[in-house]
Amino acid sequence: MNVVEYNNIIDKLSVQVKSFQEGFSILSGSNTLKELSTNFSHILRGNFFISDVNIFFKNTLSAEWESVVIHNPRCLECLPFLRTSTNAHIDYFSDREFGIIATLPLTDGSFWGLVIGNKIDKTEITELDKITLQMFLQLLDNAYQSFINQRTEKQLNFSLNHRVVQLNSLIDTGIEISKLHKTSSLLELSLERAAALTNASCGVLQIISGGEIISSIGFPGNSDIKKVLSSDKIIDTFVEFQKVKYLFTLSDKESRKGIIDFDQTDRILLTAFARQVLTAIENEHLHNEAIEKERMHKEIEMAAEIQRRIIPQSLPEINGFDLAGINIPSLEIGGDYYDVSKLKDGRYLIIIADVAGKGVASGLLVNTLNASLNAFVENDFKLTNVANRLNKIIFKASTPEKYITGFIAILDPTTGVIEYLNAGHNPIFYSSNGKIIKLDKGGFAFGMLDFGLPYESAFVQMEPGEKILFYTDGITEAMNGKNEEYSDEKLELFFLNNKPSKAEIFIKSLIMDVKKHTEDTPQSDDITALYLIRNK
Repeated sequence: MNVVEYNNIIDKLSVQVKSFQEGFSILSGSNTLKELSTNFSHILRGNFFISDVNIFFKNTLSAEWESVVIHNPRCLECLPFLRTSTNAHIDYFSDREFGIIATLPLTDGSFWGLVIGNKIDKTEITELDKITLQMFLQLLDNAYQSFINQRTEKQLNFSLNHRVVQLNSLIDTGIEISKLHKTSSLLELSLERAAALTNASCGVLQIISGGEIISSIGFPGNSDIKKVLSSDKIIDTFVEFQKVKYLFTLSDKESRKGIIDFDQTDRILLTAFARQVLTAIENEHLHNEAIEKERMHKEIEMAAEIQRRIIPQSLPEINGFDLAGINIPSLEIGGDYYDVSKLKDGRYLIIIADVAGKGVASGLLVNTLNASLNAFVENDFKLTNVANRLNKIIFKASTPEKYITGFIAILDPTTGVIEYLNAGHNPIFYSSNGKIIKLDKGGFAFGMLDFGLPYESAFVQMEPGEKILFYTDGITEAMNGKNEEYSDEKLELFFLNNKPSKAEIFIKSLIMDVKKHTEDTPQSDDITALYLIRNK
């Protein structure tokens, strides 16, 4: 599969995102297993245009398959092909009545089985279909977990109905704890109240730091802590604050029948007590946190200043060309970046990039990109190799939701030839003979995937009078009070209709046009643009 095909798959999958979201909303609202299965059947049939979807279920590995949704009775002949294991299994067939047979193991040890017919239009199952099906199976898994959680929650709520008095006492305890200013006092009160409300004979609270017990509190005061912890009828929970763990353990619930097991409600109450303790401990640290936030704010200001120095204050003069740029961050630390620098061989490196998201993390990735790129182009280099190396660096340095779209160009001012590479960035506009050519050859955004897929570069010959507009989506997605974007179309018209002799005039006019569109609406994303004109 080449990069273009893979990009097409990514584009089509992005269109499916809304369908996945809507599907989960529908599935998570199911009240029964039958309803969940029926809804999932409708979703698959609607998205894949499949003739029939047959769904089976079994509670355990050794149980028999139960029919839940049957559209084609002949699917029962496929039951022997439903393989149950700890991993999901999907088989695809091109010459049978049923094109897909899949099993999906669930977290509670149960299984879904699916026997799916062929497409109505008789077309083959594509790679996109396979990827999409896997995502829908994950959607089914998540929806089933939500279904189980909701069912468990209902059972717990039913159990809690007769514990209103206990919950009222829980609230009262929380109020009392909030008035205490010594950690030791609030811990003792919480342990006492937790034992009283759950009818525990005794309890212990252990304070653990670095894997070692640094303190223990027992209830009643003369309790044998080792005996409490060795009981076979205990419940426990813990909360953690600033790497210190507070472990509550209650043992031997008393009743008229003697010592009995704790129930689920007791566990909830103990957890609630522990959370109240956590809240009280956190309140003691509010003042220190306020001081820490002030210190962090100053450090953020320093980081923002460092990033501002990465963005060039002035651009180099390129013989025969005119160049201007602008960067307007929406926060103190932005996620946009551009630079123009002269290489040792007389060519010029031009880059514009946009990190997914904003803030400190994005700023760090911008710094990583800047440092890495400057190092990679220090000596002889190949643009595609630079892109591959940048992708690996950013992939290792970022979290899954963070990546960088970028456009890198190498300009030879003596010939006007530009080699460029577009890494998942919005298409750059190139004006040739009064028409726009969109420069989009390249590959994935940096840091998005590390599959070893190669990047591709391309060349354009820039003639006198021609222009190139480099920009980030902060311009096209700038919104006004009516939630209307500035849009790609409006930017294209502005690019074609405005042809000043100076690049700086174009940049100023563009920003004015964007501000005219947004009016008083606050800027929601970084705005960055570069404009290059070849004069001769």
